[in-house]
Amino acid sequence: MLNLLEKNKMNRITYFNYISKKLGALAYDINLKGKLNILDLHNHSENFYAYFLNGLYDLELENLNSSFKQNVEAIDLIDRKNKLIVQVSATCTKQKIESSLKKEIIKSYSDYTFRFVSISKEATDLRKTTFSNPHGISFNPNVDIIDNKSILNSILSLDIDKQKTLYNSIKKELGDEVDIVKLDSNLALIISILSKENLNLEDKMTVDMFEIDRKITHNKIEITKLIIDEYAKYHSRLDKKYTEFDTLGANKSLIVLQKMNSIYIEACVKYKNKDSDFIFLQILESVKEIVMNSANFVDMPIDELELCVNIVAVDAFIRCKIFKNPQDYNYATTR
Repeated sequence: MLNLLEKNKMNRITYFNYISKKLGALAYDINLKGKLNILDLHNHSENFYAYFLNGLYDLELENLNSSFKQNVEAIDLIDRKNKLIVQVSATCTKQKIESSLKKEIIKSYSDYTFRFVSISKEATDLRKTTFSNPHGISFNPNVDIIDNKSILNSILSLDIDKQKTLYNSIKKELGDEVDIVKLDSNLALIISILSKENLNLEDKMTVDMFEIDRKITHNKIEITKLIIDEYAKYHSRLDKKYTEFDTLGANKSLIVLQKMNSIYIEACVKYKNKDSDFIFLQILESVKEIVMNSANFVDMPIDELELCVNIVAVDAFIRCKIFKNPQDYNYATTR
């Protein structure tokens, strides 16, 4: 079984992936609605980012506009304790920032720091830019221009408890509000079928563990070898479920296995500089996310879902659908 360090690593991936996808989906939605001049999410984002940035950077931001009858030009959020004023904007240009820095109201906060938060665009190039700052307010583009990319970089370095707090706060604020339309998936269906199986029953091993160990070594898998060793024993049980699964429609098990292969390829492309253990954990998270976001997902305890996902992923590893095979690899024993 996984020790605490390995379990924490899996949890960190879960928390980070969820936060990343939610912020990305929110940014996409804001950008799309902005083009249609629908600004409801822009207004909501001021409150969301006040709450979120307070948790991330230990600030005490509040929405300045809620204290006034109309919006305050150049300033959306204020932290009076830390002497910080913040503009939250979907427009991320030099002209936008300089226009804010030139506003007369900036004079009233001469002892504050000005910070600009881009909520829908990456701001990497803007951080290298020199800005006109006529009122001389403290403003360092390299640290005071924030976007989702810089936020995610900050989250990566946080301890797991802080990541979990941010994960829970975003879940509370955004929930399913920015989820994509849910569709049925064969992955969710096989997970549902597997979850009804009594997995405490012992099956005769039908895989050659020596061959599987060769594949593990060939792919330089170390930490997640524990997962493979633990769940390889369920291969024959899942094989029977796939046989039943195929009675529901032609090639359904093949479709699931091909989907596992696609998830593996996508993970390799996206995380090409990461090791095999990271890739394997990412595959588990991707499968879990697909299943949970499927319209036909049958709600179950998270530990039960993770057990079934592990069985499906390890089976795909054994069946040559994920990770490279060593020469003359043959996982099956003689029946």
